Amino acid sequence: MRNKLISGLCILFLALTLALPVCATAEETIKIAATEPLSGSFKDIGERYLDGLKYAAKVINESGGLLGKKVEIIPVDTELKPDVATRKAQNLILKDGVKFFCGGTGSSVGAAMSQLAEKQNAIFFTYGMEAGSMTDEKCSRHFFRPGGHSDPHSYAIAYMMAKKGYKRMGIIAQDYSFGHEAVVAFKKKLAELSPSTQVVVEVYHPLGTKDFAPYVSQLIAAKPDAIFTPNWGNDLSVFLKQGRPMGMNQKVCSYFINDEVTMQALGDDSLMIGNSGVEIYTLSIPTKKNQEFVAKFYKDRGYYPTWLRGKAYTALMFFAEAIKKAGTTDVGAVIKAWEGLSYDGPAGVWTMRACDHQAQVPYWYVEIVKENSYFKHAFIGPSTLIPAKDVSVPCEETGCKMK
Repeated sequence: MRNKLISGLCILFLALTLALPVCATAEETIKIAATEPLSGSFKDIGERYLDGLKYAAKVINESGGLLGKKVEIIPVDTELKPDVATRKAQNLILKDGVKFFCGGTGSSVGAAMSQLAEKQNAIFFTYGMEAGSMTDEKCSRHFFRPGGHSDPHSYAIAYMMAKKGYKRMGIIAQDYSFGHEAVVAFKKKLAELSPSTQVVVEVYHPLGTKDFAPYVSQLIAAKPDAIFTPNWGNDLSVFLKQGRPMGMNQKVCSYFINDEVTMQALGDDSLMIGNSGVEIYTLSIPTKKNQEFVAKFYKDRGYYPTWLRGKAYTALMFFAEAIKKAGTTDVGAVIKAWEGLSYDGPAGVWTMRACDHQAQVPYWYVEIVKENSYFKHAFIGPSTLIPAKDVSVPCEETGCKMK
């Protein structure tokens, strides 16, 4: 009987010993799930964000990994649906132990993911979802935004419009929450910086508008010096394509004007030259770190880390710094380490504010020019810095009450 007991214990010990390398191997990987639309109308946006994340993981892994562990990016197709995103994320949490998630497309998806992260003791961060509420009244200890916020983004554009001395502004925006929020913030900051500047026309249109003629006509009739729009995607492209031939010759300043895909789709440089935009990342940011990043990316990939790629790359590298500081992948420790942390990367110094988990980031103003260093078609010229402190929203104004 004793021999059988000893034999059984030996077999159990051997089984446990053989299992150890498997567990150790699993722990050697830090998994980060990228929740992006990887099918449907916004597939291109999701894929470009994902490309930036994968490149950041490549750079980290080639440098020895993160805490000596390999970083793995797990693509998750959200289909731009909150329920799909959370269902797939929940599955990764329960089956694979994933506790870090990120995404750049769809603030509704981000809001749902933030709630899931809080419930499951995970972290969700975004580099492209700009809805103010996510770090304002709906802020969460488990959500971070190392990216843009709609209020500072609008403030940055107002900052440049005031600096350029425009006295008559026109506004056109999509008629839904984001469009209205962006306009409210723009008008608020413009009034502070240049009280003598008038908004002479303000028009809204449905998402997916095919005929902009009625709206363009209103803009032209008001004779503004320049036009502000937070439009994105096809609504921006169609607006520009139809506006110029109708005689809308004013310069247009937009959130997302520095998208080479939009410029290529227009197929006519005259529709874009002279327009301007503001973003947290542009190719022409004149820092040594950005120049080195762009050169290495181009050498490795054969194309440039434009717009979405650069934003996602920088955000993931910032997140990696939080894990390094924590010295562990424990969620609570990483949250604490990220709060107040600064990262000096390709887009300048980003600082994660502890009060609302909104990164304080500089914005970069660019104008579209014909001759540029990147493409044969019109693209961005030099980038001008707009300091984070000049467009920041004070903590007490956010409505955030971190739990």
